[in-house]
This record gives sequence, C-alpha cells and structure tokens, in this order.
Amino acid sequence: MIAKEKLTKIVGAGDVIVDQAVLDGYAKDISFVNSVKPACVVKPKDAAEVQKIIKLANETLTPLVPVSSGPPHFRGDTVPGIGGAIIVDMSGMNKIINVDRARRVAMVEPGVTFGELIPAAAKEGIRLNLPLLPRKTKTVIGSLLEREPVVMPKYQWDISDPLACVEVIFGSGDEFKTGQAAGPGTVAEQWKVGGVQKAPYGPGVASWHRLIQGAQGTMGIVTWASMRCELMPALEEPFVVGSANLGTLVEMASWLVRLRIANECFILNNTNLAAIFAKKWPKDYEKLKNSLPAWTLFYVLAGYEFFPEERVGAYVKEITQMTQRLGVEALKAVGGVSANEIMKAVQQPCAEPYWKLRYKGASQDVFYLTINDKLEGQIAAMNEAAEKAGYATSDMGVYIQPIVQGTGVHCEFNLFYDPANAGEAGRVKDLYAAAVKGLMAKGAFFSRPYGENTGLIMNRDAASIAVLNKLKKMFDPNRVMNPGKVGF
Repeated sequence: MIAKEKLTKIVGAGDVIVDQAVLDGYAKDISFVNSVKPACVVKPKDAAEVQKIIKLANETLTPLVPVSSGPPHFRGDTVPGIGGAIIVDMSGMNKIINVDRARRVAMVEPGVTFGELIPAAAKEGIRLNLPLLPRKTKTVIGSLLEREPVVMPKYQWDISDPLACVEVIFGSGDEFKTGQAAGPGTVAEQWKVGGVQKAPYGPGVASWHRLIQGAQGTMGIVTWASMRCELMPALEEPFVVGSANLGTLVEMASWLVRLRIANECFILNNTNLAAIFAKKWPKDYEKLKNSLPAWTLFYVLAGYEFFPEERVGAYVKEITQMTQRLGVEALKAVGGVSANEIMKAVQQPCAEPYWKLRYKGASQDVFYLTINDKLEGQIAAMNEAAEKAGYATSDMGVYIQPIVQGTGVHCEFNLFYDPANAGEAGRVKDLYAAAVKGLMAKGAFFSRPYGENTGLIMNRDAASIAVLNKLKKMFDPNRVMNPGKVGF
C-alpha cells in the first residue's frame, strides 16, 4: 500500500482523497459486481504524475483502478476487484489539446467529456462519430477505450474506429505512444513539420492500440488520445421507417450502410424509443410506447459543401426504390416522435436524467457482436430466456447498431429494473447470466466482457487467454493495473 504522504508529495494534499463518502461512491456501481471500497482516490494533473503513481504502485504492489468518466457507472470495471486499491481519477486532466479540421482529427486528455468536445469540434467545422446518447458525465476517451459502437457506421472502417493514437503509461511505468504518434520525433516535432497523429497502426507491424482498447485499464493508463472526426454537413435530412418486421428494417439498414448513403443509422424497439423520448413519467411513456411500431429504423441523409440539395435528392430517389421493394415507407415522424427530434438528440450527449435510468432507475445491458443472419434467432432466444426468468419482454429495450461498413451488428438488450426491488433485481441478475450463456450458443460474440460473466466468456478461448497473459506479464509485470478485470 502506498503511504498517503508519498501520494501527497506527487499530486498535492488536495488531490489525495480519503473521505469515506467519496470512497463509498467508488465502491459500487449499477452493475451486479461485488462492492469493494478503495483505500483512497488520487487525482493526477499530468502524465508525469501518472507515471510516478504507477512506479510507486509497483514498488508497493498497490492495485490501481483508472477512472475518467463521472458517475453513474454501469459495468463494474471501475469498482476495485480487490481491497486496498487506489482509484486514479483522471477527470482533472481535461484539456482539449488539438482540433484540426483539415486533417479531421482531434486530440484530448482523458477527462474531456463529449459535452466539452462536441462544441469545440463544431467551432472548427467537424464533428465526432458518437455512441448512442452518451451520458453527460461520459468522457470521450472512456468511450473510445471501451470500443463503444458509433452511430455512423458509414465512417467506421475498423472496429477500433474512431480511436487514432494514444499515449499510455503501461503498468510497468513505461511511457508509450501508439500509431503515428510513435515517431519519428516527438508529437510537438511532428506538429512543426505538419504531421498529425491520425493513423492508429504501429509502431512496427503491430496494432498496439488494440491491446489498450477493451482492456478496462488492466494494461496501463492513457494520458491522451487522438480520434478521427468527420466534416459537418451543410444539409441534413432525417427519416424514420417503422415496421413490425425487424428483418425488413435490418435489410434496409444493411443497404443504407453498404451503399454508403446514410450517416447516422440504427434501429430501436418501441421500449427504448419511448424511454428516450417520453416527456413525463409514467403516463407519457406508456402512451408513447403504445403509439410506436415494434421497431423503428432511423437514418440521416447529408449533403456537404458542393451541391448538397442535389446529393440528398439523389439519395431520396434511390431510397424510394428501396422502400417500395421492401414494402415500407420512409417518414418524417413515427408515433409522437419526429425524425428531426431524434437527429438533434443523437448528435449530443443525453439530456438529464440519463435515458437508461428513466424507466425504472437502473439497467443491466447485455451486448455483443453478431451478423444479420443470426440476429432474429438471437432475439428470439433472449425473449425465451426473459420469459423463463419471469422478466416481461415488453420491458426489454433493444438497440441494433450496424458497424464497420455494415459487416456486422452490435446488438444490445437493455434490461430495465427497479434497484430498490430486490426480487426484480434478482430476476435481472439471473437473466443476465442465463442470457450470455444462451446467446453464445446462438453465435453471439461478446467482444467486451464485463462483470461476473467475464470468466464464462473468456474461458471459451484458452489460446487467446494464454497470449493475453503473456502480454500482461510484459506490460504490467506486477499486475497492479485493475486486478480482477478481463480475466486478469
């Protein structure tokens, strides 16, 4: 355990927190992982302080848990896996380092939230490829490192996009830069000659950023990251297509992405759409939910600097042929929700209260990657598991996000429940465990395992675990970084 005096010497007395109320806030989250109270919270102000903290942790074998986003947390990765841990709160490192329209790239420190970066990027005429309605306290780097799906699959060329380069202090205490940022020269020297930190691959033939993404802080602490951005459109036209047939909407979304027609493009069921857009609870929620079709596809057509009207008009003509063939209709509103309202909402962080907490106060998410052909069978399996667990399927939100140019799909079930109702929470906990096992049997790929199901997921691939353990030994030899997560 690192002595408080040594931490104070690094970051200052005001940034070493042992207040019990603060520690209680880090001891648990909305997930079902066991509660473990940390020993203290430390708030570094720069990479040099982070490096000193990690070196001290190695000397004293003290576990460190990096956290950048503010509460509420949902996945258990920020709750210490063992006692005596120190929370490394990165929220104080919140500089927007660079926004470059010409190269469509931005660079930020780990404490920068979406609410801070979106207007800074818009000022320069570019925008971020966002996850679906991130909470206001969510940091950009937190989302990038968790590999959260983005709502514009047209601009996603790789599952790691839009993450570009990172600076990381590994668990060994060594500083490392990935991709173009690795050199030649320092980042400042690269800037002087017009260089930019946008290509993620390297140094060498390895893609080191993949080792850090999805690692839940078990490899090191990221002190800045750069990301790909996109130009702000000159004209945007949003549409919705409602249907009782999910297969029809999945096929339409697939064509919209494969033909590179739509920008934002995703599907929600009526539970989730009502949870996001209901104005008053519970009356408006039930009324809106009942007025919506079972499934709604949302997409945005965009034109840019040159001939924006002509471009959007050509897209509309092409999509009309598509909808006629599929027997559906593209509209400007569905139920009581307009396409324009959805577009404005999904281009910003979620308004308060966070949409996943509105319905019942808590949500356990089950998410994985799959392909279109398996999607409906997996949803049927999830419904069956819910019925067996005594959970009403009508209470279950579903979010379907095409990814990486339409080559796959992120499927997410949102199990809303009342955390004050022990019976309901217990049913959701049991359903979560049963669902992961059943969905894996149906071909679901859990690329981001969290919480108690991590072992079940990771143990299916012994060869990958062996490789990951070798890498862990290289980059975090004393296993001080977030022990107990991702199977480490």
